[in-house]
Amino acid sequence: MTGVSASTLRLWEAQGLVEPIRTASGQRLYSREQLDRLREVAWLRRERGLNPSAIAERMRREDGCDPSAGAAKGPQEVPAHEVPVGLKMRRLRQAARETLEDVARATSIPVSVLSTFERTSIGLSFKALHELARHFGTTVAAISGQEDYDQRESLVRSGEWTTWPPTSPGVSVQALARGPTLMECHRFQLAPGASSEGTYEHEGEEFLHILSGSLEIVLDGDRFFVLEAGDSFYFESRRPHAWRNVGEQEAVVIWINTPSTF
Repeated sequence: MTGVSASTLRLWEAQGLVEPIRTASGQRLYSREQLDRLREVAWLRRERGLNPSAIAERMRREDGCDPSAGAAKGPQEVPAHEVPVGLKMRRLRQAARETLEDVARATSIPVSVLSTFERTSIGLSFKALHELARHFGTTVAAISGQEDYDQRESLVRSGEWTTWPPTSPGVSVQALARGPTLMECHRFQLAPGASSEGTYEHEGEEFLHILSGSLEIVLDGDRFFVLEAGDSFYFESRRPHAWRNVGEQEAVVIWINTPSTF
């Protein structure tokens, strides 16, 4: 279930990364939360190359048990745009007094995926991220930090874009305008094969222009459009839509939604 051997599980237990429940006969039992934790440990070892002590320290911080924080200092206030998106989702869930199981039933996103996302801010498809934001009455742009600015005009210099947290593989999104704007203006960088991983819909209208590469847009489940560099496309956001980079190179897209419902 976790993709690691029994000997590795015993080693991680000895290193303090997980503490299974023990029966009277000494048998190890793992709860769902512990399985999620083990999957996270495996990911941090495989993808980030962290050693056991670094993983343990990271998990202590995520659990709010950072021993390096002085007891007399009290909690430190973190700027909204620096709070990991997974933690933002956890706070929204807790504010709504919902369990992971409640959210899973409402969104059809597995509990294990939700739990991992709250801890690591990764692992959600673009479609799932949108469904989760809509469930909590917010938008993807808002939880990604785009609305953490308050200004009457917005100047974003080339290369100084605010980049969304990387929640989906192969998808990088930069905000081209800051603040609570009526239009959500983004620059998408999509690796070959990157996609929304499903259909989603929301209120509003959207426009996109292909700067480079190729992008397939699917509307209503049966309307297929392949866009190449220089092409533009406009449609109503309430129509079920999905997208995928069908080319062999990165696709770069200017994508605008209005109003702020994305």
